[in-house]
Amino acid sequence: MSLKLYGYWRSSASYRVRIALNLKGLEYEYIPVHLTADGGQQHKPDYINLNPSELIPTLVDDDEDIILNQSLAIIEYLDERFPGECSLMPVHALDRARVRMIADDIACDIQPLGNLRVVNYMAERWDITEEQKQVWIRHWIGLGLKGIEKRLQTTAADYCFGFDVTLADICLVPQVYNAKRVGLDMTPYPVINRIVNNCMELDSFVKASPEYQVDAQ
Repeated sequence: MSLKLYGYWRSSASYRVRIALNLKGLEYEYIPVHLTADGGQQHKPDYINLNPSELIPTLVDDDEDIILNQSLAIIEYLDERFPGECSLMPVHALDRARVRMIADDIACDIQPLGNLRVVNYMAERWDITEEQKQVWIRHWIGLGLKGIEKRLQTTAADYCFGFDVTLADICLVPQVYNAKRVGLDMTPYPVINRIVNNCMELDSFVKASPEYQVDAQ
């Protein structure tokens, strides 16, 4: 099997790539990297050789002798390398920019503030409690989703942009999973809720869900 995905079951970045691989109908080998066991397996020398940033996910394409990090770069690579019938990006430049805008809202502005290494540093540096961690994460997710909800009111149909799944939906679903996990009230986001519910009717999204992964706990 030429494609290998190194990831963690509950990582939203890994979740995004699993969705993309499923939507593209690609077979791949999933290799778990536990983020807390053994001091964090992402810090082990063998993995650092694959990803010097010591983050997940990492995609290895043996056929092309390629190693890629960063979920959005991986997804766009897969979309271009395996065009097929399912395209994850629109045809027109402006539409692609709008899709990337939502994806970046999530992957660059929301998700990093709740990243494991960020909240762990906060706990170590300022001795904050688990509940204080959750308050921090809920605040930043809620603020980010508020802006996305407004954006999507002018673009959404079944999905973020009309009736085709795009990179924006691939990023949105894992972020909402995280929001619910930390107890964020999702009532103020009806458009987002509708889109996520529509996505979760698709096998590609369901099979990528954290609870279905071999390393789920």
